[in-house]
Amino acid sequence: MKNNIKVERAKLNLTQEELAQKIAVSRQTINAIESNKFVPSTVLALKLARIFKISVNEIFELEKND
Repeated sequence: MKNNIKVERAKLNLTQEELAQKIAVSRQTINAIESNKFVPSTVLALKLARIFKISVNEIFELEKND
């Protein structure tokens, strides 16, 4: 699964730490999601969508082999 969290975060000029605080996770969690080492829960994905003011589908995209 691909994601564009880093791009959306940059649009809002947020650091990984700032984003993490907004959704009550660690900076390491944000880093792991951005680098595709961790797939977030539905709740976490919805929290990200709320912060970015876009749909979950605009943040996450399934790849061909997913």
